[in-house]
Amino acid sequence: MPKLIVDGKEIEVPDGTTLMQACEMAGAEIPRFCYHERLSIAGNCRMCLVEVKGAPKPMASCALSVNDLRPGPNGEPPEVFTDSEVTRKARRGVMEFLLINHPLDCPICDQGGECDLQDQAMGYGSGISRFCEPKRAVEDRYISPLVKTVMTRCIKCTRCVRFIADVAGIGDLGAIGRGENIEITTYLDASLETELQGNIVDLCPVGALTSAPYAFHARPWELRKTETIDVMDAMGSNIRVDAKFDRILRIQPRLHEDINEEWVSDKTRHVWDGLASRRLDRPWIRENGKLREATWDEAFARIHEAFPKDEPGRAAAIAGDLVAAEEAFALKRLMEALGVASVDCRPAHVPLGETGGRAGYLFNATIAGIDEADAILLIGADPRYEASVLNTRIYRAWFDRDVPVGLIGKTIDSPYEYTHIGETPDKLLELAAGNGEFFNVLKDAKRPLIILGMGALMRPDARAIWSAAARLAQECGAVGAEWNGFSILHVAAGLVGALDAGCLPGEGGRDTAGIIEGAKEGEISFVWLLSADEIDVSALGEAFVVYQGSHGDAGAHRADVVLPGAAYTEKDVTYVNMEGRPQMTCRAVLPPGEAREDWAILRRASEELGVPLDFNTMGELRAKLFEAAPGLAHLDAVEKADPAGIAAIAALEGDVADRVPLESPVADFWLTNPVARASRIMNEMSRLRAEARAGREAAE
Repeated sequence: MPKLIVDGKEIEVPDGTTLMQACEMAGAEIPRFCYHERLSIAGNCRMCLVEVKGAPKPMASCALSVNDLRPGPNGEPPEVFTDSEVTRKARRGVMEFLLINHPLDCPICDQGGECDLQDQAMGYGSGISRFCEPKRAVEDRYISPLVKTVMTRCIKCTRCVRFIADVAGIGDLGAIGRGENIEITTYLDASLETELQGNIVDLCPVGALTSAPYAFHARPWELRKTETIDVMDAMGSNIRVDAKFDRILRIQPRLHEDINEEWVSDKTRHVWDGLASRRLDRPWIRENGKLREATWDEAFARIHEAFPKDEPGRAAAIAGDLVAAEEAFALKRLMEALGVASVDCRPAHVPLGETGGRAGYLFNATIAGIDEADAILLIGADPRYEASVLNTRIYRAWFDRDVPVGLIGKTIDSPYEYTHIGETPDKLLELAAGNGEFFNVLKDAKRPLIILGMGALMRPDARAIWSAAARLAQECGAVGAEWNGFSILHVAAGLVGALDAGCLPGEGGRDTAGIIEGAKEGEISFVWLLSADEIDVSALGEAFVVYQGSHGDAGAHRADVVLPGAAYTEKDVTYVNMEGRPQMTCRAVLPPGEAREDWAILRRASEELGVPLDFNTMGELRAKLFEAAPGLAHLDAVEKADPAGIAAIAALEGDVADRVPLESPVADFWLTNPVARASRIMNEMSRLRAEARAGREAAE
């Protein structure tokens, strides 16, 4: 391992370490604009210059390997100075050049207060400029409705270009021109076609790229910052919610290496305006076919009157996609107390949780485990739209390590190349029987990864497909003591936590499909919907419907009684991501009006219905939950499931619908839940994406 001396301190570093990394290992601070540890090295800005003893000039530490440094005349380790007069003078010169054409418009720049250029100009600049020539102006480029550009501020660090290419995996952004005339732009000023474009705003070290929806809303020091968890998909991305007074104005990513690294999808980032739109802020009851405002007492009295006390078998409850673990547990406990067995948290036909234990419904390989997989098979999944940040890991595996990717299902628009095995589930049966070229690819791999999407599980033949995927995992060696590659790609943030909490039908109870069918046929007369908007509410027939949730979406429109709940940014609850990692949200703002946290509403309902539950506080509720599911008490820890359960799934029997193609359940990435559908930004992005797709189809 190479040795070197940094500011008089001798250190030993691994081969291939850059000089910048070595200096930071020694405790030195190296300024930079273009360098980012997750992007390829460009060496554009030269701000990271250091003095290397014996070198004719200061060296760019980001692009120089320690292996390239020459030892001293007597074999002593190379010596580096990060704070010498030569280094300070070089950095002052670089900063002076960077500011030659910068407009210096900090008072009107949204980056002000959290700008790398401001910080480093204070720390390493000279405070004066010797240049008095007119500044060069650059025309602003349109690159996206989500990203505002002021290209005169651009310092050509190319972080945005490298992110779009290296992480998002598309070639939509690049540079034109030479020298000082270089400009960052998209091809023909077209909009970026990626669901991760908001991340280039975080990467931009100056104010050239800022968030268009957030523009001129607030200054960073005016915002109250709350660290919490995202629920727009099932990844459990770590986020920071920024609020001013009682209004959320911005959502940004937090670092979590094992989940989202430091990226989030555009839906996660820009859905914040939907948190204040179409909110349910007071109870409503239906009279003469129309909903009217009511008091809590009136709402619970109507529920008490409508509940079939003498026939609890005619009642049912469904938990929706955004329900937290505590809420699903409280709903199950309430229905058990009422004698109701028909309770479910799963979409119609989904068999998860019926057998096989947790191994049957977790992303067992873990999200970070994608970096270890050496062959990947997608079954009825489209990771780009179902889990955009997870898709970056698949792209990285394909691009950096040449990992083969196969797909069973309808073709998808992905940044990586894949082998399209077929559209229908009979191709899965062939692989499970040990036939097909891609079976050999999986068999030869040391860590094969089989990703079963919800598009394969939200079908009448889901149980047979689930079983076939489990058999394939066993046959190709994807299931073992050290590696379990049988993984379910979820799309609902609350499903795994609800399954862990046991929110499933009791003995003789109906599942979601059975509840809907029973309501349609008149066999179910009372349905409690807990944030369940993704089901076909029009099929509930004449049943009395109680809707409990945060937004006036499909469930509220059908309801006979509406109970206003809290959104995910307004409560401290537990969500379990697809890999089985419990994480807790943190309240950023209070619920609006008379809205209350969902667990508290269920506790009050139990009182009004004459079956008071045995908890009065969230702490008491969690104690009961942890007794039933001890793993949920270990926050941010993945408790591996017993892979032996997969054998029970593989033994299931059933027939598949050979001619029905497998396809993703996400028809519109931007409008997948009530919060997103309430967002003006999400609706506009959906419209623009539909128009762009229609234009391409017309051109073809």
